[in-house]
Amino acid sequence: MNLINSSRSSARSASSAPTITRRARNVKCYVPLALTWSHSGVLHRVTHWPDVQFERLYGTEWIAIAPSAEALATAAKTLTTADWQPYLEFVPAAVREFMAPFAFSRLEALQVAARCPALIADLAETPALTAFVSAHVELRGSPAPRWTEINAIHERNGIFGVLEWLGLPASRQTLAILRNVVQPNLPRRFLEPLRSMLWEPKALTALQRDPALTDRQLSHYIHALAA
Repeated sequence: MNLINSSRSSARSASSAPTITRRARNVKCYVPLALTWSHSGVLHRVTHWPDVQFERLYGTEWIAIAPSAEALATAAKTLTTADWQPYLEFVPAAVREFMAPFAFSRLEALQVAARCPALIADLAETPALTAFVSAHVELRGSPAPRWTEINAIHERNGIFGVLEWLGLPASRQTLAILRNVVQPNLPRRFLEPLRSMLWEPKALTALQRDPALTDRQLSHYIHALAA
């Protein structure tokens, strides 16, 4: 009898126990965004980190390209902080910190960081050198980007090997002068004449004396050298 009563009591307890209903939760999956802009009437974009592939729209297809200086300049003028914010959420904190000083040439800094991650520490110490690395195709007269070669040279000979490969004096003086550049967003038109100046003893002395090289001062030195 006790067993029957116990069984009935257990059954009643089970029936009166609250029922737990598992509801399917709506989980939002955020896909990394691409940065998109228009250049010369054609849509361009750069895909999410770590791919960072530059593409342009041909018909209905996105085709990988090596972005021109003009396309990058258009992006710098049109992409706003609001455009960048969701994209940067998927970029590592160390890379975001490296990119922070580059208000205008941020895409160039992003590309260098993605293609040559081992250079980030050295370039963070000398941000103005990033412009030279980004523009290596023009500075060396190469038909195509040579990121793999840059990585190999840096692995073998460090930052001084990269300076030499870029046609810059491979010296601590060069690094010291470039560290005095106030804005690392060096205009591309400055790169070739500045590289020539770093080989000229008189110009080198003048640059060394200036602890804060602004774009205006660099422009003055460049015009003086050309005169």
